Amino acid sequence: MHRVPAPPTVTYRDAVASGLRIGLVCPYSLTIPGGVQAQVLGLARELRRLGHEARVLGPCDGPPPEPFVTPLGNSLPTAANGSIAPLAPDPSAVLRTIRALNDEQFDVIHVHEPHVPGPPMTTVLMHPAPLVGTFHAAGRSSSYRTWRPLLRSLARRIDRKVVVSKDALELVRSNLGGDYGILFNGVEIDQISGTPPIATEHPTVFFCGRHEQRKGLGVLLDAFRSVPDDVRLWIAGDGPDGPRLRAEHEGDDRVTWLGRISDAEKFTRLRGAAVFCAPSLHGESFGVVLIEAMAAGTPVVASALDGYRNVATDDVDSLLVEPGDADALSVALTKLLADGHLAERLRTAGSRRAVDFSMTKLAAAYLRMYTELVERGDPPPRRWRRPTLKP
Repeated sequence: MHRVPAPPTVTYRDAVASGLRIGLVCPYSLTIPGGVQAQVLGLARELRRLGHEARVLGPCDGPPPEPFVTPLGNSLPTAANGSIAPLAPDPSAVLRTIRALNDEQFDVIHVHEPHVPGPPMTTVLMHPAPLVGTFHAAGRSSSYRTWRPLLRSLARRIDRKVVVSKDALELVRSNLGGDYGILFNGVEIDQISGTPPIATEHPTVFFCGRHEQRKGLGVLLDAFRSVPDDVRLWIAGDGPDGPRLRAEHEGDDRVTWLGRISDAEKFTRLRGAAVFCAPSLHGESFGVVLIEAMAAGTPVVASALDGYRNVATDDVDSLLVEPGDADALSVALTKLLADGHLAERLRTAGSRRAVDFSMTKLAAAYLRMYTELVERGDPPPRRWRRPTLKP
Protein backbone atom coordinates (compact mmCIF):
# COMPACT_ATOMS: atom_id res chain seq x y z
CA MET A 1 0.00 0.00 0.00
CA HIS A 2 1.36 3.37 -1.02
CA ARG A 3 1.98 5.60 2.00
CA VAL A 4 1.68 9.35 1.63
CA PRO A 5 4.80 11.00 3.07
CA ALA A 6 4.31 13.15 6.14
CA PRO A 7 4.51 16.90 5.55
CA PRO A 8 7.79 18.51 6.55
CA THR A 9 7.98 19.86 10.09
CA VAL A 10 7.40 23.60 10.33
CA THR A 11 9.38 25.39 13.00
CA TYR A 12 8.56 28.74 14.55
CA ARG A 13 11.56 30.28 12.81
CA ASP A 14 10.54 28.81 9.44
CA ALA A 15 6.96 30.03 9.82
CA VAL A 16 8.03 33.55 10.71
CA ALA A 17 10.57 33.63 7.88
CA SER A 18 8.31 32.26 5.15
CA GLY A 19 5.04 33.80 6.26
CA LEU A 20 1.82 32.12 7.35
CA ARG A 21 -1.57 32.24 5.66
CA ILE A 22 -3.76 33.46 8.51
CA GLY A 23 -7.54 33.79 8.38
CA LEU A 24 -9.24 36.11 10.85
CA VAL A 25 -13.00 35.68 11.16
CA CYS A 26 -15.09 38.59 12.46
CA PRO A 27 -18.70 38.16 13.62
CA TYR A 28 -19.74 41.78 13.10
CA SER A 29 -20.07 43.93 9.99
CA LEU A 30 -16.66 45.33 9.14
CA THR A 31 -18.17 48.48 7.64
CA ILE A 32 -19.79 49.45 10.96
CA PRO A 33 -17.45 50.85 13.65
CA GLY A 34 -17.03 48.63 16.68
CA GLY A 35 -14.45 47.40 19.15
CA VAL A 36 -14.17 43.82 17.88
CA GLN A 37 -14.04 44.97 14.25
CA ALA A 38 -11.22 47.39 15.08
CA GLN A 39 -9.29 44.61 16.84
CA VAL A 40 -9.61 42.23 13.90
CA LEU A 41 -8.60 44.79 11.28
CA GLY A 42 -5.76 46.20 13.38
CA LEU A 43 -4.37 42.74 14.10
CA ALA A 44 -4.53 41.84 10.41
CA ARG A 45 -2.67 45.03 9.45
CA GLU A 46 0.08 44.30 11.96
CA LEU A 47 0.42 40.66 10.86
CA ARG A 48 0.69 41.77 7.23
CA ARG A 49 3.31 44.33 8.20
CA LEU A 50 5.29 41.44 9.70
CA GLY A 51 5.18 39.59 6.37
CA HIS A 52 2.23 37.22 6.84
CA GLU A 53 -0.69 36.77 4.45
CA ALA A 54 -3.48 37.70 6.85
CA ARG A 55 -7.01 37.95 5.46
CA VAL A 56 -10.19 38.98 7.27
CA LEU A 57 -13.51 37.24 6.63
CA GLY A 58 -16.70 38.90 7.83
CA PRO A 59 -19.97 40.57 6.87
CA CYS A 60 -19.83 43.94 5.12
CA ASP A 61 -22.67 46.38 4.49
CA GLY A 62 -20.84 48.18 1.73
CA PRO A 63 -17.39 48.15 0.13
CA PRO A 64 -14.83 46.24 2.25
CA PRO A 65 -12.83 48.65 4.44
CA GLU A 66 -9.48 47.09 3.46
CA PRO A 67 -8.26 45.22 0.36
CA PHE A 68 -7.48 42.14 2.49
CA VAL A 69 -11.13 41.76 3.58
CA THR A 70 -13.31 39.02 2.08
CA PRO A 71 -16.97 40.14 2.43
CA LEU A 72 -19.47 37.46 3.43
CA GLY A 73 -22.69 39.39 2.79
CA ASN A 74 -24.77 41.99 4.60
CA SER A 75 -25.44 41.97 8.32
CA LEU A 76 -28.74 41.74 10.19
CA PRO A 77 -29.28 43.85 13.35
CA THR A 78 -29.45 41.35 16.22
CA ALA A 79 -30.04 41.94 19.95
CA ALA A 80 -26.96 40.92 21.97
CA ASN A 81 -25.51 41.86 25.38
CA GLY A 82 -27.90 44.78 25.84
CA SER A 83 -26.98 46.16 22.42
CA ILE A 84 -27.77 45.64 18.74
CA ALA A 85 -25.03 43.71 16.94
CA PRO A 86 -24.61 43.65 13.13
CA LEU A 87 -24.38 39.85 12.65
CA ALA A 88 -24.73 37.62 9.57
CA PRO A 89 -26.42 34.38 10.72
CA ASP A 90 -28.28 33.80 7.43
CA PRO A 91 -27.69 30.75 5.18
CA SER A 92 -26.11 32.81 2.39
CA ALA A 93 -23.39 34.07 4.75
CA VAL A 94 -22.80 30.52 5.98
CA LEU A 95 -22.34 29.27 2.41
CA ARG A 96 -19.97 32.13 1.57
CA THR A 97 -17.96 31.29 4.68
CA ILE A 98 -17.66 27.63 3.68
CA ARG A 99 -16.55 28.60 0.17
CA ALA A 100 -14.00 31.15 1.40
CA LEU A 101 -12.46 28.78 3.94
CA ASN A 102 -12.13 25.99 1.37
CA ASP A 103 -10.68 28.33 -1.25
CA GLU A 104 -8.17 30.14 0.98
CA GLN A 105 -6.44 27.07 2.49
CA PHE A 106 -5.29 28.95 5.59
CA ASP A 107 -2.47 27.58 7.74
CA VAL A 108 -4.27 28.76 10.87
CA ILE A 109 -7.59 30.49 11.55
CA HIS A 110 -8.36 32.99 14.30
CA VAL A 111 -12.07 33.25 15.14
CA HIS A 112 -13.35 36.17 17.19
CA GLU A 113 -16.44 35.47 19.33
CA PRO A 114 -16.52 31.81 18.19
CA HIS A 115 -19.99 31.14 19.63
CA VAL A 116 -21.75 33.77 17.47
CA PRO A 117 -24.04 32.33 14.74
CA GLY A 118 -22.89 32.88 11.19
CA PRO A 119 -19.25 32.94 10.05
CA PRO A 120 -17.68 32.28 13.49
CA MET A 121 -19.79 29.26 14.40
CA THR A 122 -19.53 27.91 10.84
CA THR A 123 -15.74 28.15 10.98
CA VAL A 124 -15.58 26.28 14.28
CA LEU A 125 -17.82 23.53 12.90
CA MET A 126 -15.73 23.22 9.72
CA HIS A 127 -12.37 23.35 11.52
CA PRO A 128 -10.41 23.38 8.23
CA ALA A 129 -7.16 24.37 9.98
CA PRO A 130 -5.86 24.85 13.55
CA LEU A 131 -8.20 27.22 15.36
CA VAL A 132 -7.57 30.06 17.79
CA GLY A 133 -10.70 31.53 19.38
CA THR A 134 -10.88 34.89 21.14
CA PHE A 135 -13.80 35.69 23.43
CA HIS A 136 -14.54 39.40 23.96
CA ALA A 137 -17.92 39.59 25.72
CA ALA A 138 -18.35 40.05 29.47
CA GLY A 139 -21.25 40.40 31.87
CA ARG A 140 -24.42 38.34 31.49
CA SER A 141 -25.43 36.38 28.40
CA SER A 142 -28.81 34.73 27.83
CA SER A 143 -27.43 32.83 24.82
CA TYR A 144 -24.87 31.08 27.01
CA ARG A 145 -27.60 29.94 29.38
CA THR A 146 -29.97 28.87 26.59
CA TRP A 147 -27.48 27.10 24.34
CA ARG A 148 -24.89 25.98 26.91
CA PRO A 149 -24.61 22.29 25.81
CA LEU A 150 -24.13 23.26 22.14
CA LEU A 151 -21.66 26.03 22.95
CA ARG A 152 -19.65 23.75 25.25
CA SER A 153 -19.36 21.26 22.40
CA LEU A 154 -18.22 23.98 20.01
CA ALA A 155 -15.67 25.30 22.49
CA ARG A 156 -14.02 21.87 22.64
CA ARG A 157 -13.28 22.11 18.90
CA ILE A 158 -11.12 25.22 19.38
CA ASP A 159 -7.43 24.39 19.69
CA ARG A 160 -6.44 27.47 21.69
CA LYS A 161 -8.91 29.68 23.56
CA VAL A 162 -8.19 33.28 24.58
CA VAL A 163 -10.14 35.94 26.47
CA VAL A 164 -9.50 39.69 26.41
CA SER A 165 -10.07 40.34 30.13
CA LYS A 166 -10.73 38.79 33.52
CA ASP A 167 -14.41 39.68 33.12
CA ALA A 168 -14.63 37.84 29.81
CA LEU A 169 -12.85 34.88 31.45
CA GLU A 170 -15.47 34.73 34.19
CA LEU A 171 -18.30 34.62 31.65
CA VAL A 172 -16.91 31.87 29.41
CA ARG A 173 -15.36 29.71 32.09
CA SER A 174 -18.56 29.63 34.17
CA ASN A 175 -20.62 28.66 31.13
CA LEU A 176 -18.30 26.73 28.83
CA GLY A 177 -15.53 25.37 31.05
CA GLY A 178 -12.06 24.72 29.65
CA ASP A 179 -8.72 26.50 29.77
CA TYR A 180 -8.17 30.05 28.52
CA GLY A 181 -5.25 32.39 28.13
CA ILE A 182 -5.65 36.13 28.65
CA LEU A 183 -4.42 38.52 25.98
CA PHE A 184 -5.63 42.08 26.36
CA ASN A 185 -6.74 43.99 23.27
CA GLY A 186 -4.27 46.17 21.40
CA VAL A 187 -4.20 49.55 19.69
CA GLU A 188 -2.12 50.87 16.80
CA ILE A 189 -0.22 53.43 18.83
CA ASP A 190 1.91 54.94 16.04
CA GLN A 191 -1.12 55.46 13.82
CA ILE A 192 -3.02 57.25 16.58
CA SER A 193 -0.18 59.36 17.97
CA GLY A 194 0.88 60.37 14.45
CA THR A 195 -2.56 61.69 13.49
CA PRO A 196 -2.73 65.51 13.28
CA PRO A 197 -5.16 66.95 15.87
CA ILE A 198 -8.28 68.78 14.77
CA ALA A 199 -8.17 72.48 15.65
CA THR A 200 -10.58 73.68 18.36
CA GLU A 201 -11.54 77.13 19.65
CA HIS A 202 -12.88 75.86 22.98
CA PRO A 203 -11.94 73.07 25.42
CA THR A 204 -13.87 70.06 24.16
CA VAL A 205 -15.13 66.80 25.69
CA PHE A 206 -15.34 63.88 23.24
CA PHE A 207 -17.73 60.91 23.44
CA CYS A 208 -17.60 58.10 20.88
CA GLY A 209 -19.93 55.12 21.18
CA ARG A 210 -23.32 53.67 20.46
CA HIS A 211 -26.29 55.74 21.60
CA GLU A 212 -27.86 53.21 23.93
CA GLN A 213 -28.51 52.92 27.63
CA ARG A 214 -25.46 50.87 28.58
CA LYS A 215 -23.02 53.39 27.06
CA GLY A 216 -24.22 56.11 29.44
CA LEU A 217 -24.57 58.95 26.94
CA GLY A 218 -27.67 60.21 28.73
CA VAL A 219 -25.67 60.46 31.96
CA LEU A 220 -22.96 62.46 30.20
CA LEU A 221 -25.50 64.87 28.70
CA ASP A 222 -27.05 65.41 32.13
CA ALA A 223 -23.60 66.01 33.61
CA PHE A 224 -22.71 68.42 30.82
CA ARG A 225 -25.45 70.84 31.91
CA SER A 226 -23.24 71.77 34.90
CA VAL A 227 -19.96 72.07 32.98
CA PRO A 228 -18.68 75.65 32.36
CA ASP A 229 -20.27 77.45 29.41
CA ASP A 230 -17.06 77.73 27.39
CA VAL A 231 -16.73 73.92 27.11
CA ARG A 232 -17.98 72.06 24.02
CA LEU A 233 -19.09 68.44 23.59
CA TRP A 234 -18.57 66.25 20.53
CA ILE A 235 -20.83 63.20 20.31
CA ALA A 236 -19.92 60.54 17.73
CA GLY A 237 -21.89 57.42 16.89
CA ASP A 238 -25.56 56.55 16.55
CA GLY A 239 -28.11 54.20 18.06
CA PRO A 240 -31.69 53.80 19.26
CA ASP A 241 -31.48 56.43 22.01
CA GLY A 242 -30.02 59.07 19.70
CA PRO A 243 -33.24 60.77 18.48
CA ARG A 244 -34.66 61.05 22.01
CA LEU A 245 -31.44 62.42 23.49
CA ARG A 246 -31.04 64.95 20.67
CA ALA A 247 -34.59 66.16 21.20
CA GLU A 248 -34.07 66.52 24.95
CA HIS A 249 -30.87 68.55 24.49
CA GLU A 250 -31.57 70.38 21.23
CA GLY A 251 -31.43 73.73 22.99
CA ASP A 252 -27.77 73.31 23.96
CA ASP A 253 -25.73 74.73 21.09
CA ARG A 254 -22.51 73.66 22.83
CA VAL A 255 -23.22 70.06 21.76
CA THR A 256 -22.23 68.84 18.28
CA TRP A 257 -23.76 65.58 17.04
CA LEU A 258 -21.29 64.03 14.60
CA GLY A 259 -23.09 60.83 13.69
CA ARG A 260 -21.10 57.75 12.74
CA ILE A 261 -17.46 58.61 12.02
CA SER A 262 -14.45 56.78 10.57
CA ASP A 263 -11.47 55.66 12.63
CA ALA A 264 -9.41 58.39 10.96
CA GLU A 265 -11.83 61.09 12.14
CA LYS A 266 -12.06 59.49 15.58
CA PHE A 267 -8.29 59.68 15.99
CA THR A 268 -8.05 63.31 14.83
CA ARG A 269 -10.82 64.31 17.26
CA LEU A 270 -9.19 62.34 20.08
CA ARG A 271 -6.00 64.26 19.40
CA GLY A 272 -7.86 67.59 19.45
CA ALA A 273 -10.13 67.02 22.44
CA ALA A 274 -9.30 68.25 25.94
CA VAL A 275 -10.97 65.22 27.56
CA PHE A 276 -12.26 61.87 26.39
CA CYS A 277 -15.28 60.64 28.36
CA ALA A 278 -16.51 57.03 28.58
CA PRO A 279 -19.55 57.05 30.92
CA SER A 280 -20.66 53.44 30.31
CA LEU A 281 -22.98 51.81 32.84
CA HIS A 282 -22.22 48.09 32.32
CA GLY A 283 -21.25 45.44 29.77
CA GLU A 284 -17.67 46.58 29.09
CA SER A 285 -15.11 43.77 29.12
CA PHE A 286 -12.15 45.94 28.14
CA GLY A 287 -11.52 49.65 27.55
CA VAL A 288 -9.94 49.77 24.09
CA VAL A 289 -11.25 53.26 23.47
CA LEU A 290 -9.61 54.41 26.73
CA ILE A 291 -6.27 53.12 25.47
CA GLU A 292 -6.86 54.88 22.14
CA ALA A 293 -7.42 58.14 24.02
CA MET A 294 -4.27 57.61 26.08
CA ALA A 295 -2.28 56.89 22.92
CA ALA A 296 -3.65 60.14 21.49
CA GLY A 297 -2.37 62.02 24.54
CA THR A 298 -5.89 62.87 25.75
CA PRO A 299 -6.85 62.72 29.45
CA VAL A 300 -9.64 60.26 30.26
CA VAL A 301 -12.71 60.48 32.48
CA ALA A 302 -14.57 57.16 32.65
CA SER A 303 -16.89 55.03 34.74
CA ALA A 304 -15.30 52.88 37.42
CA LEU A 305 -16.30 49.60 35.77
CA ASP A 306 -14.27 46.42 36.24
CA GLY A 307 -13.70 46.24 32.48
CA TYR A 308 -12.29 49.76 32.39
CA ARG A 309 -10.12 49.06 35.43
CA ASN A 310 -8.29 46.50 33.28
CA VAL A 311 -6.85 49.55 31.56
CA ALA A 312 -7.23 52.62 33.74
CA THR A 313 -6.28 53.52 37.32
CA ASP A 314 -8.06 56.36 39.09
CA ASP A 315 -5.94 59.47 39.65
CA VAL A 316 -2.95 57.78 38.02
CA ASP A 317 -3.72 57.75 34.29
CA SER A 318 -7.44 58.71 34.39
CA LEU A 319 -10.28 59.90 36.59
CA LEU A 320 -12.87 57.20 37.35
CA VAL A 321 -16.33 57.92 38.74
CA GLU A 322 -19.30 55.85 39.92
CA PRO A 323 -21.32 54.62 36.92
CA GLY A 324 -24.56 56.54 36.46
CA ASP A 325 -23.64 59.41 38.81
CA ALA A 326 -24.10 62.54 36.68
CA ASP A 327 -23.05 64.88 39.51
CA ALA A 328 -19.76 63.03 40.09
CA LEU A 329 -19.12 62.97 36.34
CA SER A 330 -19.68 66.71 36.07
CA VAL A 331 -17.30 67.37 38.98
CA ALA A 332 -14.58 65.19 37.41
CA LEU A 333 -14.90 66.84 33.99
CA THR A 334 -14.84 70.35 35.48
CA LYS A 335 -11.86 69.54 37.69
CA LEU A 336 -9.82 68.12 34.83
CA LEU A 337 -10.66 70.97 32.45
CA ALA A 338 -9.67 73.56 35.07
CA ASP A 339 -6.46 71.95 36.34
CA GLY A 340 -3.71 72.02 33.74
CA HIS A 341 -1.19 70.23 35.99
CA LEU A 342 -3.63 67.36 36.58
CA ALA A 343 -4.37 67.09 32.87
CA GLU A 344 -0.66 66.95 32.02
CA ARG A 345 0.01 64.34 34.71
CA LEU A 346 -2.78 62.09 33.42
CA ARG A 347 -1.68 62.67 29.82
CA THR A 348 1.90 61.60 30.57
CA ALA A 349 0.89 58.54 32.57
CA GLY A 350 -1.70 57.58 29.97
CA SER A 351 0.85 57.69 27.16
CA ARG A 352 3.09 55.32 29.11
CA ARG A 353 0.15 53.03 29.87
CA ALA A 354 -0.87 52.82 26.22
CA VAL A 355 2.48 51.28 25.29
CA ASP A 356 1.55 48.19 27.34
CA PHE A 357 -1.31 47.55 24.91
CA SER A 358 0.38 48.09 21.55
CA MET A 359 -0.91 46.06 18.62
CA THR A 360 2.71 45.11 17.90
CA LYS A 361 2.96 43.26 21.23
CA LEU A 362 -0.44 41.63 20.73
CA ALA A 363 0.41 40.43 17.22
CA ALA A 364 3.69 38.92 18.44
CA ALA A 365 1.84 36.99 21.16
CA TYR A 366 -0.75 35.66 18.74
CA LEU A 367 1.88 34.85 16.14
CA ARG A 368 3.71 32.61 18.57
CA MET A 369 0.42 30.88 19.31
CA TYR A 370 -0.35 30.39 15.61
CA THR A 371 3.03 28.91 14.81
CA GLU A 372 2.96 26.58 17.81
CA LEU A 373 -0.29 25.13 16.46
CA VAL A 374 1.17 24.79 12.96
CA GLU A 375 4.28 23.11 14.33
CA ARG A 376 2.16 20.67 16.31
CA GLY A 377 0.62 19.51 13.07
CA ASP A 378 -2.51 17.85 14.48
CA PRO A 379 -4.86 16.89 11.63
CA PRO A 380 -8.13 18.85 11.79
CA PRO A 381 -11.47 17.05 11.91
CA ARG A 382 -13.02 15.94 8.64
CA ARG A 383 -13.38 18.97 6.38
CA TRP A 384 -16.55 20.17 4.72
CA ARG A 385 -16.20 20.53 0.97
CA ARG A 386 -18.26 22.40 -1.51
CA PRO A 387 -20.37 19.97 -3.53
CA THR A 388 -19.73 19.75 -7.27
CA LEU A 389 -22.58 19.62 -9.76
CA LYS A 390 -22.61 16.75 -12.26
CA PRO A 391 -23.62 17.58 -15.83
